[in-house]
Amino acid sequence: MTSMTGYSYEEKSTEAAVVSVEIKSVNSRFLDLNIRLPKRFAWVDARVRAALKPYMKRGKVDVFINYEDTSDVDTRVVFHRETAAQYVSYLKEIAQEFGGVMGTGEIPTALMATGIAALPEVMTLEENEIPEEELWETLQRAVVGAGEEFVAARQKEGEFLAQDMLEKLDEMAESVDFITERAPEILESYKTKLREKIRDIAEGIQFDEARIATEVTIYADKICVDEELVRLTSHIRQMRDVLKTGDDREGVGRKLDFLAQEMNREANTILSKSTDLEVADRGILLKTNIEKLREQIQNLE
Repeated sequence: MTSMTGYSYEEKSTEAAVVSVEIKSVNSRFLDLNIRLPKRFAWVDARVRAALKPYMKRGKVDVFINYEDTSDVDTRVVFHRETAAQYVSYLKEIAQEFGGVMGTGEIPTALMATGIAALPEVMTLEENEIPEEELWETLQRAVVGAGEEFVAARQKEGEFLAQDMLEKLDEMAESVDFITERAPEILESYKTKLREKIRDIAEGIQFDEARIATEVTIYADKICVDEELVRLTSHIRQMRDVLKTGDDREGVGRKLDFLAQEMNREANTILSKSTDLEVADRGILLKTNIEKLREQIQNLE
């Protein structure tokens, strides 16, 4: 039994970097997976999605991936030899054509060493690049760790939800038992009141018991909720089985939501047929618990 609400955080490090993966999720009818990556990880979006797929079926899931370079030297000086050679070649042409130092057409060595190094794109500072596959290996370990922790967190939350729902199902089963036991008493009370009413109206006049029995039968048929109680009992039993076994082959949330809809239909019918205050109160209690169940079901994956 898994909730759609969950949180996990996993961090993996190497000598040169720390990679962290944070996962948060809330309710959603379908799987809505959003991944936020640093620029240097943009190329692994598809890989991350594939790695996370086994850990979630539904929910709005946000994944935050962060990267921190922890190497002592995170930049290096790069000398672009070909660029420098082109500068030197052109500088020699300029010196020969327009006259160099003291008219010799030569470029002083000191100028070559300092001046050329200062020219654009000859010397640059660049970040130390970690090979892509090495980066992915570290990130993959963090993603898998976060995914496993994410599932565990959702399952723990799911256990609390399941326990709460089972308690509400117990209350519903108690209400069903009460209505089942109350039904014969309602008929007997109606029969007694009908006799008393007839006696009051037709005092001293003989009346037909068969007619009273017919009226009671018609009334019994009108208020009969036996079929509704049987179906409601069946739905309660099915929901209990799903909550206890965690059978999610077709999606626990969707299956339980369907059962809750059917329960609500039966409770409405019981209320509409009710002529007894105590049965009506139990019918309202049934609907209240069903609504609470439906709210909890929205949290299940």
